[in-house]
Amino acid sequence: MRNKPDDRRDNVDKIQYNIDKTIENCHRANEMIAKTSDEKMKETLEEKNERRREALKGMRSEIRDEAIYQKNRYR
Repeated sequence: MRNKPDDRRDNVDKIQYNIDKTIENCHRANEMIAKTSDEKMKETLEEKNERRREALKGMRSEIRDEAIYQKNRYR
């Protein structure tokens, strides 16, 4: 069985899609936080949003790395 070659052509697009969806989920959670009176639910959603913010940092770093890789590769 042969390994597939490393195809990174669409990595930036995939990462950007994930960033967009994560931001959308943060906004939806913030809307729910504003509407609910359930303190446990608010706390849970705030914790999820904190993890999402951390994930966004990582994805943004990864997208920069991919953009640099692609720029250098096609010189």
